[in-house]
Amino acid sequence: MHMMGVLDTLHLWLLPSGLLTTLYMWHAYVCGTIVALTATLVGYFVVLRGVAFMAHSLPKIGFAGVAGATVLQVPPLVGLLTFNLLGGLVMSTLSRRGRRDVVTALTLVLALGAGELFLTLGQAYGETAYALLFGQIVGISGPQVGQTLAVGLVTTGLWMILYRPLLFVTVARDQALARGVRERLLDNLFAILVGLVCVMTVPVVGALLGFSLLIGPVATASLVTRRGVHTLLLAGALGLAAIWLALLLAYDSGWPVGFFATTIIVLEYKVVYIGRWVKTRRALAI
Repeated sequence: MHMMGVLDTLHLWLLPSGLLTTLYMWHAYVCGTIVALTATLVGYFVVLRGVAFMAHSLPKIGFAGVAGATVLQVPPLVGLLTFNLLGGLVMSTLSRRGRRDVVTALTLVLALGAGELFLTLGQAYGETAYALLFGQIVGISGPQVGQTLAVGLVTTGLWMILYRPLLFVTVARDQALARGVRERLLDNLFAILVGLVCVMTVPVVGALLGFSLLIGPVATASLVTRRGVHTLLLAGALGLAAIWLALLLAYDSGWPVGFFATTIIVLEYKVVYIGRWVKTRRALAI
């Protein structure tokens, strides 16, 4: 009887009443799954190309776009897409003429200044601004699920087209250029790719934490394996685990999904890093 009580308690914790029977939680899990898997694909090249600062900046640039869209009373997705894509292209283009980190920082502060102006002009949209900063995955509607799926399919399709030339120019730049690979075009298309996936992450974990899904799972998987396919598979599993568990914990506690997701992602990295360090120390001791 005692064992049955423990099992019942565990079952209620893992699958609390209403978790999989309420429509908004289904929407949250579907969107979270799409975003986690798509972010893994793009995040692989973000980590490989060393452009984490760009991935960190674009969700915040997108936040300014949505703030502007609310003032103009146009669909938020329009502002998010416009600012993310333009921001990515500006950073990609200007980075060739100057330091990438400086260009990215200046583009970011300009967008944040514009976002502050938009928020001042649209003071009635404070709740919307809060949701953009910290995510609103449990408030996603059916049409938004469709939009997320559409952006995810476009992003995945573009990624599949770019995979081979982008990998070639990333790991063997001189050889790629010698064979006529158009690096400038690839850089711009990659910036669009990052902008698209950032459009998806903002509603899930918010503009402040949107880059965590791009960087964390892939960085953790890279500690375990250097093979591309294995890295992608492991990173996808880690991203899904973080989102699914974060939704469960947020449902039970009422705390923000973004807090749990980013905490889990960091813990995944720390556990793997420590495990790798211990393994290395033991090997050296032998």
